[in-house]
Amino acid sequence: MFLSFYLRGGRTTGWIASSLMVASAFEKGPAFARSLRAWTREFLADRHALPTDVEHTWSQSILEQKPGLKEAISVHLQSLGKFVRAIDIVHFTSEPVTLLRFGLAKPVSLATAQRWMHALEYRWTKAPNGQFVDGHEREDVVHYRQQCFLPAMAKHDQYARQWDKDGQELLATPGAPDHDAASHSPGQKRVVYWWHDESTFYAHDRRTQRWVHKREKATPRRKGEGASLMAADFVSAEYGWLRSPDGKESTRILFRAGKNRDGYFTHEEILQHATKAMDILRRHYPDEEHIFIFDNAPTHLKRAADALSARHMSMGPTREGKPTFGVETSIHDENGRPVFGRDGKPLKEKVPMTDTHFADGSPQSLYFPPGHPRAGVFKGMAVILQERGYNTQGLRAQCPDFKCKPPAIDCCCRRLLFNEPDFRDVQSLLEIHCKARGFPVLFLPKFHCELNCIEQCWGYAKRLYRQMPASSSEADLEKNVISALDSVPLIVIRRFYTRAHRFMDAYRRGLNGKQAAWAAKKYSSHRVLPNTILAELDRDGITAD
Repeated sequence: MFLSFYLRGGRTTGWIASSLMVASAFEKGPAFARSLRAWTREFLADRHALPTDVEHTWSQSILEQKPGLKEAISVHLQSLGKFVRAIDIVHFTSEPVTLLRFGLAKPVSLATAQRWMHALEYRWTKAPNGQFVDGHEREDVVHYRQQCFLPAMAKHDQYARQWDKDGQELLATPGAPDHDAASHSPGQKRVVYWWHDESTFYAHDRRTQRWVHKREKATPRRKGEGASLMAADFVSAEYGWLRSPDGKESTRILFRAGKNRDGYFTHEEILQHATKAMDILRRHYPDEEHIFIFDNAPTHLKRAADALSARHMSMGPTREGKPTFGVETSIHDENGRPVFGRDGKPLKEKVPMTDTHFADGSPQSLYFPPGHPRAGVFKGMAVILQERGYNTQGLRAQCPDFKCKPPAIDCCCRRLLFNEPDFRDVQSLLEIHCKARGFPVLFLPKFHCELNCIEQCWGYAKRLYRQMPASSSEADLEKNVISALDSVPLIVIRRFYTRAHRFMDAYRRGLNGKQAAWAAKKYSSHRVLPNTILAELDRDGITAD
């Protein structure tokens, strides 16, 4: 532009006047005009000597100016673990070795370190939550998952519907195992899984993160979580929440848990809940086979009071003068209600443990029969095993703390009894109750909430609930909970169902919890994982540790 002005003006404009005109056009002064003339002379002498814009170069961060500094700080922070701080950068740059290596005149300030945390892609926020790992890979849990739950699901999956990411039923390919099973098994009904669970909502549970204007002031808020309301229900990928076609009958239970409220959701309530579900299904959906899936909670696994258990059995017969072996059970009145003592505790009585059976099906009593010198007295583990053909000579009652070293199965009398089929396969009251009416029951492995798709339904409903207007009223709490639960779309429930089956497929392929979570997220639109998943895990360094 300067040369253009000078050449067009010729002698009338002049060299200096042209530079001043250009400086004025850029709203600059005589100093800029002088620099412009100097740059032009240098350019005329050497056409490669182009001027550089030095404006703002002094504001470039040392983090970018010093080669390797950014990588060194990143490695240092990673070596400190999860809970890193900006002050850790200050301490790192204070070390003489660091000052000398990167030519730093002095350590950086805390304010600079906080800016560098952002440049290093750190953000001050809540850590992302993953699935729980407590006991997830425990030996007994993995054994139950691989040897009991997954085979049972595979047996029923061939008759169950599957869904794509859009919530549409996947039609089986002719010739495929599931197509053949569903089409050519005479009298075989379609399987519908009903997942059961309970979840608690709190009145003061609301969103805590949002865009806040800088002029917004803090407002008073109520202390604590507020009133609670527990919801219990069944859900399936076919129908959503369990209810009759006209919506007039539902299995949803809203329960105000607490000592001075509705009490607690006990085993008796679980049995009543299952009964209500079976009544609705038998009445309105009789053309399908319905399978209940419960989590592995003590209230679901409760056995009969006199059910077989070798846990507290003595090695030999009960000694004279000692109370005979039995199990304690609560005393109930004629209306089936527990009887309480003066101290407010339920009264209990000791009853004999139920009889068992030999391998041929004939009965075996745990107590000496009438006519025996010690009739009615508990026989002890040694006698029970001897009657079954075991040699108990030299065997102790149990290993220390009953922690038998695997794979031993005959190291002690208690372990031998634990492995006997009639002791091992005692059914829970819930199983007996449901199977008596033709409804199979499956129990999820412990610590495996990712396999229970109703867990994700609770999470979806709670996200909607937190967006509703805040209120401490229990009436509003109940109204909002019902609205949130009813707002979970069927297509979303089907996606959660597919996600649970994706985890099942991962465990069938030998993946552990960490690997399964990675694979399920990567292939979020798939029901099953590709056959190359193990190679992909190795390539990305997702190990079993």
